Amino acid sequence: MPAHTTKSATVLGFGAIALWAILAALTTMAGAIPPFQLTAMTFAIGTLVGVGYAKLSGQSLSALREVPIAARALGVYGLFLFHACYFFALQQAPALEASLIIYLWPLLIVVLSGLLPARVGGTALRWWHYGGAALGFAGATLILIGSEKAITFSGSALGYLLALAAAFIWSSYSVASRLFAAVPSVAVTGACALTAVGAFTLHVLLETWLQPTGATQWLGIVGLGLGPTGLAFYIWDEAMKHGDMR
Repeated sequence: MPAHTTKSATVLGFGAIALWAILAALTTMAGAIPPFQLTAMTFAIGTLVGVGYAKLSGQSLSALREVPIAARALGVYGLFLFHACYFFALQQAPALEASLIIYLWPLLIVVLSGLLPARVGGTALRWWHYGGAALGFAGATLILIGSEKAITFSGSALGYLLALAAAFIWSSYSVASRLFAAVPSVAVTGACALTAVGAFTLHVLLETWLQPTGATQWLGIVGLGLGPTGLAFYIWDEAMKHGDMR
């Protein structure tokens, strides 16, 4: 497994964020697929991406047997709960409004990183960290009130609550992953597989299967699995474990 410098980790982080920039668009293309069904389908594809990523990066899938239970649980917490909340939020509230709330997670990463122990790079937050977070929140507010497209908050309260939950889940998952820096990124493959199985189980219990129709809907589903819910996770895991969060 190649060693990562802070610079290379930053590049990987930007790559993951670039993939996530198309997450809302692809989710919209996927249409009204039930959230747990969509999660199961996209993470099944993401698991296959992980198999390919392991081979290309020289990692062995046999390492999955040695992943600590706590690391497995963290992976399912981050991947499964975040996307369940995300897909529900985008179906219960306008994509722009929900996304603005969800993408508060980078700010929350800065704040939550101050809770990390010193042995994994945690340090006390300084005034500029709080100042930067405040500016970020102010910027989001300006976007809301100054957008050319009217922000009406016409979605359901549940949708906005789930969007906020998604922001907290992803930020806390990202920060906590630093506690398992020694665990190879191939562990994400196992988390994707468990997420797909868990989502499919809940889909069977709570939802009715909706067969995707048309090239656009399939493109959205496959695109999600390959990029935002596939490759992005593996390179983000590397970035969070080896980069500077602040």
